[in-house]
Amino acid sequence: MNKGRNRNRRPSNEPSPKDQARDELFQHIIGCGVVGCDPEHQREWFDETMRYFAERFHELSAVEIAELRTLGERFAQPPRSAASAARTESSAVATA
Repeated sequence: MNKGRNRNRRPSNEPSPKDQARDELFQHIIGCGVVGCDPEHQREWFDETMRYFAERFHELSAVEIAELRTLGERFAQPPRSAASAARTESSAVATA
């Protein structure tokens, strides 16, 4: 009856192109030592890397590539301690 219904679905264990791109980007960030770099060098690295990813993952839209860059830039930031995060949050509340 409904045999053709699930024919076009990808197996659930196969990641989407967006998930593959995200995972690959995180691996590149770690492998290339982007974390802790000068912000200008990070910006240049991300510019070049996003051009590569747009070609490599042609299935992704420009919006998805931009979202991928945002995720990568956040991932490349040095970790914040709980104390500094609390100070940042409390100062944001105080200025509001």
